Order: sequence, then C-alpha cells, then structure tokens
Amino acid sequence: MRTLRVDLADRSYPIHIGSGLLADAGLYRPHIAGRRVVVVSDSRVSALLGARVCGALADYQPLLLEFAPGEDSKSLETYARLADQLIEGRFDRRVTLIALGGGVVGDMTGFLAASYHRGVDFIQVPTTLLAQVDSSVGGKTGLNRPGGKNLLGAFHQPRCVLIDTDTLKTLDQRELTAGLAEVIKYGLIADAEFLDWLERDMDALLGGDGPALTRAIYRSCEIKAAIVAADEREAGQRALLNLGHTFGHAIEAATGYGAWLHGEAVGLGMLMAARLSQRLDRLSADACRRVALLIQRAGLPTCLPPQIATDTLLGFMAGDKKVLDGRSRLVVLDAIGRAAIVEGVEPSLLATVIDAARAPLAA
Repeated sequence: MRTLRVDLADRSYPIHIGSGLLADAGLYRPHIAGRRVVVVSDSRVSALLGARVCGALADYQPLLLEFAPGEDSKSLETYARLADQLIEGRFDRRVTLIALGGGVVGDMTGFLAASYHRGVDFIQVPTTLLAQVDSSVGGKTGLNRPGGKNLLGAFHQPRCVLIDTDTLKTLDQRELTAGLAEVIKYGLIADAEFLDWLERDMDALLGGDGPALTRAIYRSCEIKAAIVAADEREAGQRALLNLGHTFGHAIEAATGYGAWLHGEAVGLGMLMAARLSQRLDRLSADACRRVALLIQRAGLPTCLPPQIATDTLLGFMAGDKKVLDGRSRLVVLDAIGRAAIVEGVEPSLLATVIDAARAPLAA
C-alpha cells in the first residue's frame, strides 16, 4: 500500500492506494467517529462489493443503501430518497457515510454528507478508474439538473480515500477507457514527463496492467492532492483541473446524461480545448496533434455526433458554473504540461471549434 496526504490543516486526510484494501477494517476505523455507518452504493457495485465492505464494517452494524446506476441517478429525487432513509433510520450527526462506487456514487454521497444534519463525515471508496484518479479526491460534490451538470453541490472533504486497485477488475473496457481521460488530463496540465510515459505505456493501461494502472493512479492523485491543498475552493489554480470539462459537460447535457460516460465527454472536450488553444496562438500545431493522437489511441471519442446542434452546446456552455459575470472561463494549454485560464472567448470562436469537432481525425 502507498499513501498520499491531502494537506488541508485540520481537514487533512489520507489517500490509501493498493491491492486488497476494500475489506481491511483497520483502514476505515480511524476515520469513523460514531457507532453507526451507512454504505451508499449503486445496485451494480453493491451486488459485486457491498457484502465485502459491510463485512469489514460489521462492528458498526452498517446499513446498505443503493440506487440505480448511471448519471440519471445524480438527481434531487435520488438525493431526497436517500436523505429520507437516513431520517427514518434516526441516524444522528455522528453517522459516517461510505461512498462505494464510481463518480456518481461519490458525488451523491458527498452531497448527502455535506447537507445531512448540516454536515456528517464520509469516506470515499472509489471503484472506477475515473473516480479513483479524480472525483474521489478534493471534496467536490454535486447533483445534475436539466440545465447543466453539477449545478447543485458543495465542497465537503472526505475523511479518507480508500483506493483498492482490485476493483478495476470489475470494469468493462469502456469504463476503463473513460477513466484514462482524467489520467491524460493530469499530464496535459501539470506534468509533461507523465504524459510522455502515458504515450509509451498506453497499451499496458488499456490492457489493465496492474503496475501501470497503479502508477497512473498514484501520480494522478499526487498532482490533484497538491492542487487541492493549494486552492481548495477553486479560487485560482484548481480551475486548471477543468481542462476539457466545459465542453465535456455540455456534451453530456446535450446528449442526455448517461449516453456518454463522463470520461468520454471530457476526452473529446480536451481535444476541443487543445484546438481552441491552437486557434488562440497559445499551443503549437504539433502539440495539438499530439493531444489528438493520444486521445484517439486511448480509445476515446474524437468527434461529435452530428445530431448535436452547435447552438445547443453553446447554450449549455453559457450556463456552465464556471461562467462569471456573464464571461466564459475556459482552460487552455500553453504547452504540454502547462495550462492557463482564459476569459471572454468569443462565441463565434467556440462555434468554430465545435464545428471542427464534427470531422473525423485526419490520418
């Protein structure tokens, strides 16, 4: 097991990464203050892993709550149903919630923990690559609304993040590939050498190679932990973690939540962000092409479905939560490994980038 730490003074917490951690009661116990625990999961993950986690927490007589898998469940309706179950069970403010699942489960459980009794403890146990390298770390929680993704939410840090790499064996190829989008993001925004390694070892990552995936998870979490420690509430550099996300969230909303996996939309969003960077004369054509080829090699989408209207995407982007005072804020690349934030990009330029994303990559 390897351990990182997110340094946030009295709210600091460890990230444990390794094989076989899911059922290790000793890793949970230091972060459970009360006598009651609730495990929150989706029905698919619960069937695969719920008994193992509940067994590790048997001393706390855990209650297992579940909801339907998929992005559609990240809703006020699901939130209300879970909250009512906690209320009916008379769980007090010393309850600890355990988020067992992917990003949807982590976001939902985190928001529930942030709001139940005005804030209770929770532990992240991410079971997808995307959740392990991104959404489980940093304390962002949120729910979707028809007008956009994660428009309701709160910052609420977990007490611990427990990453059992064995859970990746439960993923299908599409889910594994989607997680690689966020791994690639870290190389693009913060570590050119890491991106070099991703280019060299992409086949091993796609093949589910354990050591390669563990290295990718560790370095991704290391980068995110440092950024979150420096800027917990996204007043500055934490916004760089949103590379590709403004485009990606718009794609998710326009296609109907769940049609595209989050990582798939972010992968194409990063390609669009790279092309925007080139059009702004910030990124070279060679570097932009390198981004495109890596996203393609990772098996992520590289072109938009024809049925998504440009104006529809622009509308969702205009409602993105990163817009301030009516001015867009997007993350661009100045080089591989170096990102920046630009404001007030003209909608006509964004439309040009969107339209260009309809064509397949040139050979």
